[in-house]
Amino acid sequence: MDIRLSHIQNIKPNHITISGSKSESNRLLLLQALFPNISTDNLSDSDDTFVMKKALESTEDVIDVHHAGTAMRFLTAYFSVQENREVILTGSTRMKERPIGILVDALRELGANIQYLENEGFPPLKIKGKKLTENKISIDANVSSQYISALMMIAPKFENGLEITLEGNITSKPYIEMTLALLNQIGIQISFVENTIKIDCFVPRNDKQKFIVESDWSSASYYYSIIALSKIGTEITLSSFKENSLQADKVLVDIYKNFGVETDFRSQKSKVKSQKIVESITISKTQNSKLKIQKFNLQESPDIAQTLAVTCFGLGIGCHLTGLHTLKIKETDRLSALKNEIEKLGGKIRITDNSLVLESKSLVFEQKSISTYQDHRMAMAFAPLALKTNLIIENAEVVSKSYPKFWEDLKNIGFDITEV
Repeated sequence: MDIRLSHIQNIKPNHITISGSKSESNRLLLLQALFPNISTDNLSDSDDTFVMKKALESTEDVIDVHHAGTAMRFLTAYFSVQENREVILTGSTRMKERPIGILVDALRELGANIQYLENEGFPPLKIKGKKLTENKISIDANVSSQYISALMMIAPKFENGLEITLEGNITSKPYIEMTLALLNQIGIQISFVENTIKIDCFVPRNDKQKFIVESDWSSASYYYSIIALSKIGTEITLSSFKENSLQADKVLVDIYKNFGVETDFRSQKSKVKSQKIVESITISKTQNSKLKIQKFNLQESPDIAQTLAVTCFGLGIGCHLTGLHTLKIKETDRLSALKNEIEKLGGKIRITDNSLVLESKSLVFEQKSISTYQDHRMAMAFAPLALKTNLIIENAEVVSKSYPKFWEDLKNIGFDITEV
């Protein structure tokens, strides 16, 4: 389905509720499968979380995760420790092009029985679950933090726990810290000193533990972009977000100050007595950006790179983004996709394996059709440009991977959206 976003002048003030963080939801679902005394609320309504939940509940011999990269990595580790269970873990054509060799090599060193069914280093995988007895491993930390989190979450099931040595520069460290925080909240003894993570074996407590998942900061990024591209005085309220968030993409609060966007955290008591205080954020445009070029290292929050690049483009501001080496192995090669679509709209952009440079330029916007490359973040990152021009977004339904209600929520703040 392709959609047309007609050029709009103003955003309606409104309150948008965003579902739980995909990153937190998928970690908690795996931990819940390992330790059934855990329960969850406000899980993400994304396709990725639905796939993760379905896979963990499945008794089938073949598990298909489609496009869900997080599920592929976490489930590879999970099924490796499911004794007497044998599964084939597969996915979409694109998933079969996304490398997983570093994680498989680490699990094999720990004793796991995993075979490649097609191409070496890539899904699909045949996994025969067993008890793993080794307790030390080294892993390259510069490729994907999800490999490390996958090992961390199964570590409490090892007889002697697990010691993980991280080699090289650590990519997306806040996501590793998120996993550590969740393990710690369950009651697992952990330490993270310099480049070594130690996780003890664990006997679950009998008491029930309930986790309320915070809303997704990556999804909030598109509203930060919308406010940045709007007139001074425009504001939107989003819930429910925490000032002490575990999510790396909370860095949006600081980054978007550069574009005149301020964030106000607000707390209010829930109407239900047994529930905790609900927190929301109101984001507002207070001034215009005075800089002609913005520089950001996004090594710890690469998922907001597309949003940030498009924001700068829409404002006619240049940007130099670094720390982007993981973007080439996402749902698409996100750096090449950004270059293609921004240049289609008249921008000038250079990319390397790790960086993106967008030139500052006064632009005359014309309606163009934006290709999304089966990537949810391409569709959502470009949508705010409707504040500058008419747009067509191809295959708009791709947003369901992380934010199924995205187009509906945009309509609620004044976007004019029609099917083509």
